[in-house]
Amino acid sequence: MARRRRPPRAGALTELQPLKIAGQIATLQAMYYCAALVLLLFTALVAGTGFSFSMVFGWESVRGDTTHGWLMAFVLLLDGGLCMSVAIVVLVARSKLAPDFGLTIHFLHLLVVCFYTGRIPRNAMWWATMLTSSALSVGLGIWGCRYRELQPVFFGGRRILAPTPAGQGATDGGEGASVADENDIDDEEMGFSRGRGRGRGRDGAGEYEMAPMEAPK
Repeated sequence: MARRRRPPRAGALTELQPLKIAGQIATLQAMYYCAALVLLLFTALVAGTGFSFSMVFGWESVRGDTTHGWLMAFVLLLDGGLCMSVAIVVLVARSKLAPDFGLTIHFLHLLVVCFYTGRIPRNAMWWATMLTSSALSVGLGIWGCRYRELQPVFFGGRRILAPTPAGQGATDGGEGASVADENDIDDEEMGFSRGRGRGRGRDGAGEYEMAPMEAPK
């Protein structure tokens, strides 16, 4: 008899979808270059320097011996560290996947830079910028995703598992005890005698105190 295969775990087919992950990576990479294009173009217009695509896809302009090189490094930090962490929180929203997406974005950018320039980046400032940017995107992405995951869930306009104030439980317990005491006093006044133990009540059910009986002679 052929051995029956175990059914897949619930949700296992929807957790890792290659096409969905590839689409998210492509979207994040496109957002990375769009944000870099806007930031670098704005910086070039404000600084009065010329703009070229080598500022986005190159590494020569990111250097540590000029003020312009430090400015380019700062803009790339804003792009890869801040903008991409926000994009990861919005699109991915899972803290355990934030490191994968953050590192993948910068690794693909390294490949694009190598293909665009035809050689591996040689400026130490560029490498330091990319390492810092990837660390920021991963750290801020994890923090943002965890913050989003811990937000309360609302269903039907009401908050699920709403926290109970510290004194509310004690107040409810005190009110319940006072109500029970008042009921006992009312029962005694009406002639009902409650027994001791669980299930006692005025309906006659429960345990009762038994008077000692004399042995038959």
